[in-house]
Amino acid sequence: MAALLQEEYGTPHARGPHVATALRLAADALDHRVLDALLKLADLDALDLNGIDADGRTPLLRAVDRGAHDIAAALHFAGADPRVTDREGRDALALARHWHTTGTTVGVRRRTVRDGDGAILTHLEWCCGIVTPFAELLDRAMAEPEVDHPVWGAAVIAAASRKGPALPPVWDAAAALRHHPDPLARYFGAEVLRCINLYDESGEDEGFPFDTALVDLFLPWAEQEEDPRVMRPLTAGLTGAMDPRAERPLPALARHPDAQVRSWAIGGLQWQIQQANTDALAAVLACTRDPDAHVREEACRALLRAPADDPAPCDALAARLSDPEEAVRVTAAVQLALRDDPRGDALLDALDNTDRTSPYYWPLDDVWRHRRGR
Repeated sequence: MAALLQEEYGTPHARGPHVATALRLAADALDHRVLDALLKLADLDALDLNGIDADGRTPLLRAVDRGAHDIAAALHFAGADPRVTDREGRDALALARHWHTTGTTVGVRRRTVRDGDGAILTHLEWCCGIVTPFAELLDRAMAEPEVDHPVWGAAVIAAASRKGPALPPVWDAAAALRHHPDPLARYFGAEVLRCINLYDESGEDEGFPFDTALVDLFLPWAEQEEDPRVMRPLTAGLTGAMDPRAERPLPALARHPDAQVRSWAIGGLQWQIQQANTDALAAVLACTRDPDAHVREEACRALLRAPADDPAPCDALAARLSDPEEAVRVTAAVQLALRDDPRGDALLDALDNTDRTSPYYWPLDDVWRHRRGR
């Protein structure tokens, strides 16, 4: 689609009579790849995001009507107005609330997608400034057993982004969930607490007010927690905390049975590696041989900060130049180049299609800038 837009219109801001139609077709087909290409490359005015179709609905209303969270969110962030109403006078929020509460059918019309209903409703409530009670957000999330479902992210954001006097009650409610018998509830509590600290805008001058409280909670919680899903936000929270105590369990967590926990822990070990901490470096070196490709890639990336006079990091990176996963090979080669080790140069020189659509564009740009600055 990107290539077709460039070829037909000769500009990254494509215009033309068919662009708005293409947007409607992509949204109606739930084709996120094509929709993304249109939103990136086409002129927003030409897309007519708030145009009404023959059924009296905008593309956003159609996405909400079908429970397509990813499509609805993409259209909303691109500028689609959620206040536009359908023929029955319902805007996007009212339509989302209708589907969330009434099920899958109205008359003879049956919906084709519905598992994004809770996520869409939660997202639109948050964007409209509606304060959904914490208990309701928890219930919406726990209605979906997979924590990767979009309703989990939407509910966590809605809870963790509260401001002023509304925030302490959310902190207390999330902290209380650490004793809940259901690991899904504990996961929600840990993720909300982590994101409250992550979203905090107090700044270093105000002492990162949530760091101490978060580490006070997460350190003993992580020692007792047995569910790997809950360990992921606990590890991520410790990784992002500025409290030095949070660094202590990270080398051990880099050896945790869950790959996502190991990956989060590696990210938090970079400062310790830079400080020549031998335990941290040993843990990350071991992770370059991890069975999980993403963990190996994160480990290669973390070794950039290792002391320059230690040959072990470069040797470990060089060993990954023959990794079965291309992303790991390229990451290893990039880190070698940034450490002025030429062993990965041939691999980088052989890469094709490294324009801005390539996942390697920015890492290779870092290499180019590094070499130019030597």
